[in-house]
Amino acid sequence: MDIKDLNRISIKSYLANRGIHPVKDRGYYGMYHSLFREDRNASMKVDYNKNLWIDFGSNEGGTMIDLVMRINNCSLRQAIDELKRYNSTSVNQHNSTTVQQQNSFSFQGISVLSVSSLSNLSLLDYLKKRCISIDIAKEHCKEVHYSVNYKPYFAIGFRNDSAGWVLRSEPFKGCTSMDIRTLRNDPDNQACLVFEGFMDYLSYLTLKNIQSAKQDVVILNSVINMPKTVEFIKQHPAIYTYLDNDDSGRKATEEIKKLCETVYDRSANYIPCKDLNEYLVSIKNAQQQKQEIRQQPIQRKPSRGFRM
Repeated sequence: MDIKDLNRISIKSYLANRGIHPVKDRGYYGMYHSLFREDRNASMKVDYNKNLWIDFGSNEGGTMIDLVMRINNCSLRQAIDELKRYNSTSVNQHNSTTVQQQNSFSFQGISVLSVSSLSNLSLLDYLKKRCISIDIAKEHCKEVHYSVNYKPYFAIGFRNDSAGWVLRSEPFKGCTSMDIRTLRNDPDNQACLVFEGFMDYLSYLTLKNIQSAKQDVVILNSVINMPKTVEFIKQHPAIYTYLDNDDSGRKATEEIKKLCETVYDRSANYIPCKDLNEYLVSIKNAQQQKQEIRQQPIQRKPSRGFRM
């Protein structure tokens, strides 16, 4: 394929393949959040008919190749290679069901196509928005490419105890199998931390600035999985719960208190936030605001002359 052919690849489809979708879709054009900067107003326009894009906030724009170069911060040659790989993969994903059946597994219409280290910029940006340490996320998560009805997508994947994946991206929340995740970190089984979701677990590690917990860990992935945790939790004399500040979270905490004598409910520490990740984001935002205030120049009143 030459450059003209590559520039004919649909920008909308390419972005959707990366889990990026328009905030507003007008049929012949879409408005996206900028892929290169903080943007609350969805100020990047993609013209579907002309297959061109423009970021009004940064005054950048161009063709499909220009977008790939900008997203991946790469050379023209690297962008061409990326689009050739994308085009080849896209064709194979839609036309070769045999390959999909041999190299993937399905649950509720989700087929996992490949698993790799986290590197996709939109996924990393999603983690940054949630103030999760990238290094910590890379330690515990993977980049999972999957399909639904033969349409390709990708997301952050967190393994569960049934060898399935809990999947998260900005527009998507799902899983390939509904199960808990247990982590054996304490050889003496003295304490266990209980989290509602893996984003809360990553938030805990980010707040503590550690790569992994010293205690054993349970990630429910859904409060409906509580019955699956009973035997694991009962092995520990001390339980620390970090569940959501809502009815389901409080109910799950009460169930745990019935199992164990010593339960420390940590959810009170992040009221009024709904969960631990929301608390992390609020802390990071407050720190950022303080830093910006410190960096502002001091406004001094005009001098009225020297005084004794």
